Amino acid sequence: MADEYRTVAREGVHEIEISKSRFICALAPVATEEEAQAFVARIRKEHPTARHHCWAYVLGADGSVQKASDDGEPGGTAGVPMLQMLVRREMRYVVAVVTRYFGGIKLGAGGLIRAYGGVVGEALDTLDTVTRRRYRLAAVTVDHQRAGKLENELRATGRAVREVTYGAGVRIEIGLPEAEVDTFRAWLADATAGTAEFELGGEAYGDV
Repeated sequence: MADEYRTVAREGVHEIEISKSRFICALAPVATEEEAQAFVARIRKEHPTARHHCWAYVLGADGSVQKASDDGEPGGTAGVPMLQMLVRREMRYVVAVVTRYFGGIKLGAGGLIRAYGGVVGEALDTLDTVTRRRYRLAAVTVDHQRAGKLENELRATGRAVREVTYGAGVRIEIGLPEAEVDTFRAWLADATAGTAEFELGGEAYGDV
């Protein structure tokens, strides 16, 4: 499993015009194929008169799911160059939809490949991207008396505090790089005089 991956920070749109054809690239972060297909369907509805809605998406921190569609353009001239651009930029959990309004001038296979791949590349340049790093989820439970100080120290040292729950004790959920688990365990015992409970959970990804 990859230790980190890059994706787009938010949805965005970028448009170029080539030989009177408009190429409108919509990008969005997605977690599943269902979300990706729902985004494609939404863009189709937003541009009902456009001739083509070509798309590509990459899912999985290691890019294990890669799919693309030419949506009526000549085979291999749209979806594939879009997908190749996403992969070349090492983007993950992202979907790209390029809507084309035909301008009456044929671009040829080479022109289409450059246009579809190029508008995705330009869209990635204009949109913010974020890097997400793999974390080990963990939970610390302490008494109410120590909780406030401990939470402040966790945040001050750059720990990813995910959630704080108040009950009989205070449960603080955090994210830790795998390599720091043992070091953190020792720090926690020292910081709380051995009174804190430490529970290690699964894995997740978070912003760097």
